[in-house]
Amino acid sequence: MITTDLAIIGGGVAGLTAGLFAVRDRVETVLLERMGTGGWLVNADQVENFPGFPQGIKGYELGPLISEQAMNAGLRIEFAEVQALRRTEDGFILETDGEPVRARAVIAASGSSLAKLGIPGEAEFEGRGVSGCATCDGEFFRDQAVAVIGGGDSAFDEALYLAEICASVTIVHRSPPRAQRVLVERAVAHPRITLHRGEPAAIEGAQTVTGLRLRDGTALPVAGVFIYVGLRPNTEYLADLVPLDLGGHVPVDLWMRTPMPGLLAAGDLRQHSARQLVASAGDGATAALAAIRYLRAGEWRT
Repeated sequence: MITTDLAIIGGGVAGLTAGLFAVRDRVETVLLERMGTGGWLVNADQVENFPGFPQGIKGYELGPLISEQAMNAGLRIEFAEVQALRRTEDGFILETDGEPVRARAVIAASGSSLAKLGIPGEAEFEGRGVSGCATCDGEFFRDQAVAVIGGGDSAFDEALYLAEICASVTIVHRSPPRAQRVLVERAVAHPRITLHRGEPAAIEGAQTVTGLRLRDGTALPVAGVFIYVGLRPNTEYLADLVPLDLGGHVPVDLWMRTPMPGLLAAGDLRQHSARQLVASAGDGATAALAAIRYLRAGEWRT
């Protein structure tokens, strides 16, 4: 069993920043990540709104830089998936698919997964025309028509990326776009992007995707469908420890503290998160500072 003062669940921007702040204050810290550090950031083609990079930076470059900075400061990273979190008399036990971890305090920063539409064809054609990662799968649709479903930043970012590869990109959105205006302006101005107001009804095809049908009967002939309709917080392992809101998010105070002493939450999974990289970094720093005070002075007020 691994024993530590602070365990951090999740290796995205929130978790890595929390780890950086904790180890710099000489708190023994272990970060647990199930796949690779960086989170969804590593799939971002271009990040333009993270301070310090006037020309922007590739997500797959920024993620490793943040990870390298934290590890250089002394952060220990273990690649394991947390399957359960239990409260003990003196802290917490984290059950993983590897070695269990005992910690006096825990920062949950396990992020979110892409939400599903729940329409016919979505599950059937996953990996055969349905995707949630343009930078991963865009090349499979070079010079073909694709649809992007969603009206937020992710949908417009990915549509702009795909427009440089694909013959045409149709952004399907149910309500007025919520994306940053600069992204909407770029999409509107791009000759290969079309915005279409509508609600998806089914993804159709045979062996692979051949079209997207909307509820008003419109049929869009496309070879690929990229879905960005929101995020689902990865909080299943917390459900028995703290109350979650209707969306599965963790309610916290201004210091990222949950009602359970020693348990904090940071990043996308917390209630009212801005869901931006810079906000996640701030969450991680705040959670680390609160955890340090708890570990050294027992301070916990929510």
